[in-house]
Amino acid sequence: MESLKFDQQLETMYSAAVRLAHAAKASAVLILLDGPTNWHELRERAEGVQVIVAADTIEVLEGAAAVGLSTVVLEMKDSPLYAKLSQALLEAVADEILAPGARVVTLYSGFEANVLDSISVIDLGEHLGRLTVRDLQQIETRVPLDTLQTVLNLALEIGREGREGKPVGTLFVVGDMARVRKHCRTIGFDPVKGYSRKERNLKSAKVREAIKEIAQLDGAILVSADGTVEAAGQYVDAPAAGITLAKGLGARHWTAAAISKVTNAVAVTVSQSSGTVRLFKNGEAILHIEPLRRAMKWRGFEFEPLGGE
Repeated sequence: MESLKFDQQLETMYSAAVRLAHAAKASAVLILLDGPTNWHELRERAEGVQVIVAADTIEVLEGAAAVGLSTVVLEMKDSPLYAKLSQALLEAVADEILAPGARVVTLYSGFEANVLDSISVIDLGEHLGRLTVRDLQQIETRVPLDTLQTVLNLALEIGREGREGKPVGTLFVVGDMARVRKHCRTIGFDPVKGYSRKERNLKSAKVREAIKEIAQLDGAILVSADGTVEAAGQYVDAPAAGITLAKGLGARHWTAAAISKVTNAVAVTVSQSSGTVRLFKNGEAILHIEPLRRAMKWRGFEFEPLGGE
């Protein structure tokens, strides 16, 4: 684990991020780190701005909270940058560090590992939609948070990337497999049938890539609470009585709402038209995320250069 020296380059980038936070009236500066750094310097140079540090492991962040910095542990070592940024913001909202509609300045390694060389301004209201802390807390009681995060990250990747240049829409049903299977039947064939549980677990990057291919097929993908893909290519038949959805949502969303109402599962949809990800629980869409189309989103703000130059 390589430490990040608080040298002139880091001082310049961090100072720019803090100044931009003031100019943009941002709620916080979020720093995505590959290794530990001088927490005291970050705290002393914050100029009253809230500072959040995020990293893949708790070891990297050791000592940060003790000096007054907010911390977020990601455990997403092999994930792409945009996914880490998105998850860091999601976790910060879940932990009540940030409000769902906050504006955040992010500082991260966009070009070279362990070098903080990129700054972005992100409006959470644009990316997290109707997400609330209460929603996440309720979701966590039904499906383990790590499984839910894995499925949401995968859904966001599908919504953002599509497959082979084409948009892809799909449906994940997560948890309560005993009840869910009673409402499902296979459409044609099940592409995951015959594989071991290890070969079907979403914790594996290879499995997630394979599921991106399967997502192009018709039917739902069923995921157990431990993250194992139990079946794919499933036709879900659940009663939609008493369900009300926003105008414009199609059959996939109605199916997601229905299965989440008659079971204790949660359902995650990816809209083929927009890439929007929605999470359904108890027959309602309680989470709405627009996938980050780029790893960064720049906004222009005028502020004085360092040193008054």
